[in-house]
Order: sequence, then C-alpha cells, then structure tokens
Amino acid sequence: MMKNRVILKNGYAVDPETLTIEKRDIAILDGKFEKLEVLLQFEDIEVIDIKGSYVAPGFIDLHVHVFKDYTELGIDPDLIGIQQGVTTIVDAGSAGAQNYSTFKETVIDHSKTEILSFLNISRKGLCHGLSELSNLEDLMTIEEAKEMKNNPSIVGLKARMSGSVVKESGIKPLEHAREVADQLDFPIMVHIGNPPPNLTEIFPLLKKGDIVTHAFHGKKHGILSDSGEMIHEAFEALERGVCFDVGHGTSSFSYETLKKFKSKYNYPFTVSTDIYLKNYKKPVGSLMQTMSKLLELGYPLEVLVKKVTKDAANTIRLSDQGTFKVGTRADVTVFEIIDGNETLIDSEGKELHCKKLLKPNLTIREGKVVFKK
Repeated sequence: MMKNRVILKNGYAVDPETLTIEKRDIAILDGKFEKLEVLLQFEDIEVIDIKGSYVAPGFIDLHVHVFKDYTELGIDPDLIGIQQGVTTIVDAGSAGAQNYSTFKETVIDHSKTEILSFLNISRKGLCHGLSELSNLEDLMTIEEAKEMKNNPSIVGLKARMSGSVVKESGIKPLEHAREVADQLDFPIMVHIGNPPPNLTEIFPLLKKGDIVTHAFHGKKHGILSDSGEMIHEAFEALERGVCFDVGHGTSSFSYETLKKFKSKYNYPFTVSTDIYLKNYKKPVGSLMQTMSKLLELGYPLEVLVKKVTKDAANTIRLSDQGTFKVGTRADVTVFEIIDGNETLIDSEGKELHCKKLLKPNLTIREGKVVFKK
C-alpha cells in the first residue's frame, strides 16, 4: 500500500514547543510528522500550498458537549470539531458510567473529529437533566469506575460543583470524586459557578493535574476577591499544580475577570469553549472565536496556540499530540487571521471589538485532509 506523503508548503508554522512563528514547510509521512529532507527522497508526494496561512499542531478543545440526541446540550461533534479546525474535542461529563457505551456507539465511533471524554461522576451523566449531583445515590461507585478505567477515550472525571447541580449535596460529590480519582489515577475537571459549595471548600480538595473549568467567570464568589486579588485557596491550588481552564460557555467567561487576572498574574491556563447546542452561535461561536477574544485582550498568537495544543495535550496526558515533533501524530490545523472589526460578547454580554479574527482553512487528521474551506 502506498504511503501517505504530504508537504504543506508556504505556511507560517506556529510552534508551541519554541513559541515561534516562522515560514517553513511541514512534512507528513504515513500519518506522522517527518523531517522535510526525509520526505523529499520520495516520489508521489502530495504538495498542498497553504499560501501564507498559519499552520499549527491540531487544536484541542478540552470542554465541549456532544452527546447529541440523548442530552439537551449535545451538538454535532464535527460541526464544532474538524469544521472549525479542531482535531480533538473532549466531552466534559455528558455521559456517565450508565450511558457511556451509548455515547461511544452513537457519537464517538461515527465522528471524524477525535472525541475523548471526562466521565461524569454521576452515573447518569447529563441524560436526565442538569442537576445530576443532587442525589448522592447516583454517584458512580469505585467499582463502576474501575470497569471504565481502561477505555482509551476516557481521560478523567467531571464534577459540576455549582448550586444548581448539587442542590443539597454540597461538597460531598467532589469528596467522592476525589476518592475515585485517586483510585484510578485520573484528573478531575471541576466546573465552578454559583455556590454552594464555595471555592474555599472546593480548591483544597484539588491536586496537581486537576482542572478548574470556568475559572474566569464573572459571577460572585469567583477566583478574584472584590479588590481584584486572587483568593488564597485559588493561589495555593495554582502553586501546587492545579490547572485553570477558560470553559467559555453561556454564562462562564468574563472579559473583566480575565483582564484583572492578566494584569496581576502570569499563571498558565488552557482555552476551551464549553460549546453546546444553545451557545454555538452566541456567545461562544467556536474555539477560534474564543481565541480571537483573547488575542484582542493582549495574549500573543503563539501563546494562544500553545494553550490549545501542547498545554491542552499535557493537561489530559496526551503524548502523541500538541507538537510538530517527528514521529508524533500528524493532526494539523491550518488557519488564517483576517482583518475585521467584529463585536464579540463574553458571557456577561459585554462587547469587545476584535480587529483580528482567526478562521479555519484546512484540517488534517492523521495525515489526511478531513476539512477544507
């Protein structure tokens, strides 16, 4: 069988390893990145001229909801994945142990976009409404979790710790998630929102490698005090290696919160969308639209690309993605930055006039073109 040989020519490579942007050709051999000089020894090379577009390792969105037809949030994965230049998406707790096999059979196995998953600590996931942690009897047991452990598409656990989800259960679902995660050596992605429970209860339970999504929401009782200083528990969590994540969503991202954080702190964080059926148009749009907002807020392009490639991959322990390293999987995002003056809103309805907008041009999965504009 003829090997798959591709050269992407005339692009500006955004390298998350070196935080550089330089004009260079990207070589792909049989679905893996290769040195250009190795590929040039062959004939029958497919050359794709990307004409000055930017080229990066495949973008990863750490927080989406794509369990369509079975949850009220579920959206078509390829619509928000490969068609938006995102090669890997991570469903954040739509499915639990009770219905994960259905999620895999009906969605994961039929998607061109790679779908990974945080398993909801509730065995029901989001298939029976959005208060899945209000009944402690619905919590997944350690035995159930161990049965799911070796599923290669599960990368961690999800616990949505806001008042509307836990109701009278308080901090108990997260305490249980901590016990399960420690048994399985899994990270926990924790959704934060309106208390109870308060962050002063949540953050002390988190360990190195756990993820706080919606970290920059604009609600009261967030990571910043009224004076704009980070609360002690958030600072301590970051210091011990807890990861913060944007998780834009319908009501979970504030320009003001991120601007205040950026002005005082230099901790890394990942960028994700929390995109689903009802926020696809507004306020979220796509991963690239979310990145465009952060670009306007002053984050450099190469830093933003690192947040959705290498940093995202590291967060969920992916060793074969997020990099141009020779021999790693050739998932590729090709995009352009167009001039415009589009007004984009955050989850608070605040407007931001974005002068530069990221737009997808071409998406490659394992060396093969799966979307072209």
